[in-house]
Amino acid sequence: MRAVDLADGAIAGAVGSTALNVVGYLDIALRARPASSTPEQTVDRLAGIAHLDLGSGPRAANRRSGLGPLIGYGLGIAAGVAFALYAGGRRQPLPMATGVLGAGVMAMTDGSITVLGISDPRTWRRSDWISDIIPHLAYGLTAAATWNRLRRPSGRAS
Repeated sequence: MRAVDLADGAIAGAVGSTALNVVGYLDIALRARPASSTPEQTVDRLAGIAHLDLGSGPRAANRRSGLGPLIGYGLGIAAGVAFALYAGGRRQPLPMATGVLGAGVMAMTDGSITVLGISDPRTWRRSDWISDIIPHLAYGLTAAATWNRLRRPSGRAS
């Protein structure tokens, strides 16, 4: 595995994370729903596990609101790097790559909030699932398309 492939996976993951956030914010704007508190709750749980003091009052709230999205980007970038390892530096069929990346990030995020006791997907309503699936599909599609765009087309000299 070449370092450039891992870097391209990280880029694809960052692009996918951006798309996920854009779709999520569009959902908030269109349905006038509140933003999720899950990222901030995740920061609280992880800080507690790591015995890290976020401070108190507004300082702690500001740290939670900053660290929550960073954790999401970190997961998205890590998934892109993992996909690069899986893909072995080669282009992948877009539908398959979209599914692998989107489902992979969704499993990572939903699995982590379940393990941390923040939410239980078994109790989610249909609208909750739709609000979760669509942004993750956007992640998968844009990350996969970016990955393939960064690969040399087959048959072209290196």
